[in-house]
Amino acid sequence: MSDLKSRKAPFISEDRKRELLLFQDRAGLDFSDISLLDNAFIHSSFANEVRSRDISDNERLEFLGDSVLSVVVSEWLYKNLKGDEGQCTRVRSLVVSEDALFEVATGLGLDKLLVMGRGEELSGGRQKKAILADCTEAVIAAIFLDKGFESAKAFVLREIVPIIDKVIGNQYRKDYKTMLQEHVQKLYKKVPFYTLEGSTGPEHDQVFYYSVTVQGKTYGPATGHNKKDAEQNVAKLALEQMGISI
Repeated sequence: MSDLKSRKAPFISEDRKRELLLFQDRAGLDFSDISLLDNAFIHSSFANEVRSRDISDNERLEFLGDSVLSVVVSEWLYKNLKGDEGQCTRVRSLVVSEDALFEVATGLGLDKLLVMGRGEELSGGRQKKAILADCTEAVIAAIFLDKGFESAKAFVLREIVPIIDKVIGNQYRKDYKTMLQEHVQKLYKKVPFYTLEGSTGPEHDQVFYYSVTVQGKTYGPATGHNKKDAEQNVAKLALEQMGISI
């Protein structure tokens, strides 16, 4: 426990503190411990690059924020969405997805506050969906730890409910993997099997190739700039080739 307590974000300069306070004002936040907010923006590449045991990245906050986000969204859907468990699950999977959290991060300008290693910076890390989505979860956790669950809940609902509305109105990206899985389970009592066929390109701009097998028939491959997108794209391809309305 003492080791965990000793881990912290880097020393906060006056310039950095001003940046964080300006962000607070824009985001409608009011931290008692500004170092918690700062820690939410420390990417692992920076912590690894400076090689200091005193500096922690935002991965533990991300872990906690993921759970807080899931609870808040699940409660809202339970109270407000008049659908069955399957519909609630489909909507939740979209609104807590990397794409949705990237949208939140972009709207809040989280990319401008990220602290990352030089290598990650040069490879375009400041605009990577996964990094910004993780940062969003870390910010949620920082609010939770500093102000409690109700404050974190208010922040999440303010940022996420507009996305929920778009999902319910069928104006958001569909979850083709879930659609394919539900269809296959209903027909065959089995689940689709996804295979990574390979990848191309440099590490910061890779293209992944995935196929999916349903009842012995393989569809694809389809591509994506991350594995999740490639799986979604090949699931969509399979649905189209199976004649399923999407």
